[in-house]
Amino acid sequence: MRYLLAVPVFLMLSAWGARADDIACVSTTFRIFGANDKVCVSGFDDPKVPGVACHISQARTGGLKGTFGLAEDPSKFSIACRQIGPISADISKLPDQDEVYSASTSLFFKHTHVFRTIDKKRNTLVYVAISDRLIEGSPYNAISTVPIMPWGAH
Repeated sequence: MRYLLAVPVFLMLSAWGARADDIACVSTTFRIFGANDKVCVSGFDDPKVPGVACHISQARTGGLKGTFGLAEDPSKFSIACRQIGPISADISKLPDQDEVYSASTSLFFKHTHVFRTIDKKRNTLVYVAISDRLIEGSPYNAISTVPIMPWGAH
């Protein structure tokens, strides 16, 4: 119930970028007042490369501020991207760097972004998750790679 109060604020603030499906949250710290701190897993598809899906886990702050969507979540996350079907996108026509996901991690100033870059030499898509703030960024980052392979060929 407490988590559900923060969902409308989170959805309103993360209206830009690819949409993620919230999959599950695991409590990490018990809070007497408000929601527990947790790690939540979300999944999203690369909007320009059908056949690639990513899952990102992010720490979310609980307590009273977290319950009402006012807490600043820590810049701690992990990402895993995989080929889940045939990839028909022509990587030579994709931009060298493209944002594929963005989510707000504080009321106004902080976001988690996932960018896709291309390693053309290795025929691999590279996904980099970072956190930024309006004034300063964060050194926290995570990376996942998806080699483009034939799908379903026997």
